[in-house]
Amino acid sequence: MPLSIGIVGLPNVGKSTLFQTITKKQVDIANYPFCTIEPNLGVVAVPDERVDKLANLTSSKKKIYTTIEFWDIAGLVKGANKGEGLGNKFLANIRETDAIVYVLRAFSDKNVITTQNKIDPLSEKEILDTELILKDLETLEKRLSGLERDMRSGNKEAIKEHDAVRKAKQFLDEGKILYGQDFDEEELNILKQYQLLTLKPRLYLLNGKDEEVPKEIIAEFKTRNWHFLIADILAEFEVAGLNREERKELGFAEESELDILIKKAYQTLGLITFLTTGPDETRAWTLEKNKKAPQAGGVIHSDFEKNFIRADVINWRDLLNAGGFAQAREKGLIRTEGKEYIVADGDVIEIRHG
Repeated sequence: MPLSIGIVGLPNVGKSTLFQTITKKQVDIANYPFCTIEPNLGVVAVPDERVDKLANLTSSKKKIYTTIEFWDIAGLVKGANKGEGLGNKFLANIRETDAIVYVLRAFSDKNVITTQNKIDPLSEKEILDTELILKDLETLEKRLSGLERDMRSGNKEAIKEHDAVRKAKQFLDEGKILYGQDFDEEELNILKQYQLLTLKPRLYLLNGKDEEVPKEIIAEFKTRNWHFLIADILAEFEVAGLNREERKELGFAEESELDILIKKAYQTLGLITFLTTGPDETRAWTLEKNKKAPQAGGVIHSDFEKNFIRADVINWRDLLNAGGFAQAREKGLIRTEGKEYIVADGDVIEIRHG
């Protein structure tokens, strides 16, 4: 299944324009609140030069990139957790995603209606956080009452779950999102079953020109180590179909801000890419960080993990520099790795299985 990213924000901050730019898919971007009622969904390829270069090296018939689903979710407003502005429906859509991109308005175009009194990305972030926090509190409070009944019967699992839920509720009561808080692995596994909105990884996209974002706002994001990107979504939308050379001729950076966003979203989820390449295809595969070679095999085919023997591994750059597999073998660059090998980003792997 593709990874999924929810694009969220207040009405008219540029969410649907961002979505249309990323996916090249036509959606309603009319200039009024709540023009997006159903979430628009698009699956996009993660840009990856490694796939292109390896495909050329091995004369692959086709190239397959990793993908991400982007969900364009309608604008949230204050009170969304209580159903304001169709809020319950929108919050349910967010629950289905793996991570969240907050689109925060930094542009000052007076022709685009705003639901706020002024342009203030931090205030918008606070509104979004508050709505998600309140919804998570509602979820956990319901669960706590059920767990208390189970604890009275001496259920040890219920006691563990209760402690994790109570700890999470404490953070939420303090107005803190759950992502990035101090939970151990067992606590996280317990909490993940609830699909909590504030436990999801997040990125912040400040929609505007660099000069439109006040320095103190940038300083705040950096100080708090919030992963953010400044992008002029409308400008990117207008040049969405151009290649790198055409962008350069018009004075734009060769790599679009939105390609960078896609890559950052991928990294935010704690994932790496390994590759396979040959005459039939060159393909990028998604794997969680710190996973071992048999699990990489399982991503390709379940039998590869079950019947794993070994993996032949080489870094993609080393393979390119060698000029191909035969030359890399002659130079001793291809390593034979066993079941305990932790796969690295950019590994080119051939799984040997029984």
